[in-house]
Amino acid sequence: MNRGGQAFLEAVERVLDPLPSYEGVLALLQEELAIESGTIHRLDPPNLLRLEASLGIPPPVLAIIQTIPVGKGMAGLAVERRLPVTTCNLQTDRTGDVRPGARATGLQGSIVVPIFSGDHVVGALGVANTSERVFGPAETELLLEVGRRLGRRLARRPAGRSERAKETEGPA
Repeated sequence: MNRGGQAFLEAVERVLDPLPSYEGVLALLQEELAIESGTIHRLDPPNLLRLEASLGIPPPVLAIIQTIPVGKGMAGLAVERRLPVTTCNLQTDRTGDVRPGARATGLQGSIVVPIFSGDHVVGALGVANTSERVFGPAETELLLEVGRRLGRRLARRPAGRSERAKETEGPA
């Protein structure tokens, strides 16, 4: 990984310790990769993803993506396949990987990577743009590495808002 990538990952570590800010990770990704939206879902075994954090997602869509079954949509498929799922345009994708609700975001270029803790998938990290975009190998690897760092934290606590969000926002 290049020196700039390492500095970025160090910044990710700073927003994850001591209290994880998943929203902070999405904000860093927004700056680093020029993305316009992002989500972090935690796997609630055996087969349901629960939203932990989001950035730039319209409220009607947030209601839909609170929970996602494994195997459905890009996030569910990334977890099921244990591989990144990507599309250059959510609006015109015909692979079957994109669910109709995803089109309501108005987003186009998108990628979702599985979040690993060791060899176990513990969630999904997704980012997207409002224009067509292909995420290259270096960007994909960076997202996978961010996912590995997230995975160490997601595996340690039950589903719900990040500890830092609870600390700054108060009770739900």
